[in-house]
Amino acid sequence: MLNDSAYPALLLNADFRPLSVTPISTVPWKDAVKDVFQERVNVVAEYEMEIRSPNMAFRLPSVIVLRDYVHMNRRAPLTRWNLFLAHAFTCAYCSEKFETSDLTFEHVRPRSRGGVSEWENLVPACAPCNNRRGNRDPKDVGMVLRREPFVPDQEHLNNQAIRSRAYERRIVKEWVDYLYWMSEIDP
Repeated sequence: MLNDSAYPALLLNADFRPLSVTPISTVPWKDAVKDVFQERVNVVAEYEMEIRSPNMAFRLPSVIVLRDYVHMNRRAPLTRWNLFLAHAFTCAYCSEKFETSDLTFEHVRPRSRGGVSEWENLVPACAPCNNRRGNRDPKDVGMVLRREPFVPDQEHLNNQAIRSRAYERRIVKEWVDYLYWMSEIDP
């Protein structure tokens, strides 16, 4: 029996760009096969792996392209990863770059003072800056917010992921030719 998470298909928009880079837009093989038969997508690359029925054999899609273009200027979901990515994994106070494990999200207006968990009130912070600030206003402790909170769109996150190369851990070798626009140009 074939594992559901084995052989994901890279999902590209009608312009041959991924719908998202982080996480890289993929669908499980079962959904890819269903989308092919429902004529929602075109197959542009296949794995060597086949599935069979009594009447036919079908190679699993590796890369599929939507037949209809999906507009990408939509608001990005608020997640820790997206917040860190939007700010290039940089602390909003000291401007140092950190690994995700060394960052936390910080409410610019503290929750204890009515601050909410929204893009417009969250920034990444390193542990020393977060601890120094506590639940006080940054000005009260002599801290300057060097990176203001903002609402990124999916395009901004995709561009940040490309710059930081955050997508590379999730790439299957069959997809490389279809992600050429994300590759660095050799000098």
